[in-house]
Amino acid sequence: MTYAERLQKRIEVTGSALCVGLDPRPDLTDGDIAEFLRRIVGETAEYTAAFKPNMAYFEAMGLKGIEILENLLQEMPKEVPIILDAKRSDIGETQKYYARSYFENWAVDAVTLNPFLGYDTLEPFLDWEGKGIYLLAVTSNPGSADFQRRDCEGRALFERVGDLCSRAQEEGKLTTPGLVVGLTNADGDVLGNLPDVPLLIPGLGAQGGSLDSLKDSGRKAPSVVNVSRGISYVDGDKNYAALAKSWADKIAESLA
Repeated sequence: MTYAERLQKRIEVTGSALCVGLDPRPDLTDGDIAEFLRRIVGETAEYTAAFKPNMAYFEAMGLKGIEILENLLQEMPKEVPIILDAKRSDIGETQKYYARSYFENWAVDAVTLNPFLGYDTLEPFLDWEGKGIYLLAVTSNPGSADFQRRDCEGRALFERVGDLCSRAQEEGKLTTPGLVVGLTNADGDVLGNLPDVPLLIPGLGAQGGSLDSLKDSGRKAPSVVNVSRGISYVDGDKNYAALAKSWADKIAESLA
């Protein structure tokens, strides 16, 4: 089963395209971080198509944070795909070891990658059966205009990132290629100029993205919309299951 097929199955079983981001903030968390994360995972899994731990938040806690992440990954419900938000990019042997670290050692289902060092830097991630990658195409920050949406010989740079996904498909790579498209920039001009591959869509909730941009996109590949702080750190609201269900319902309506 490919990663895309597994993700599609999970979306169908749950009726949800919600991706729950796991961005632990010790400064905003009462009590033990590991228990806090276990509670979020346990209470939201029913309404979740995928979980997305963000490496930066765990790395910021030092070795303890890496240990928390490693233990959390081992305890995750097996039926829910895990997208590791690492945004790695390097050349040669280094990238091979990143791939082994995430797909072999930690056994995550997908990982985010920075594609701007070129196709050869993606290749170490492309022959892992049942795994997926998400290439940064158009991110949700204002700075995406600096490079990603600039003209590059008659086409936007993000379109050329999409070409890398198409190339991987044409070459019959075992890994499912996908793209990261920030909701704040997911208009028709962007979505209409990217291949129909799985999308990881951040920017909903605290970043202010609107689900209206996803209506009538006509895309068939399984995509997920990420919510992090809008579930984990809502002032006064610790009913994570209810928050996840609410977001899942809103996303389902937008994608209908």
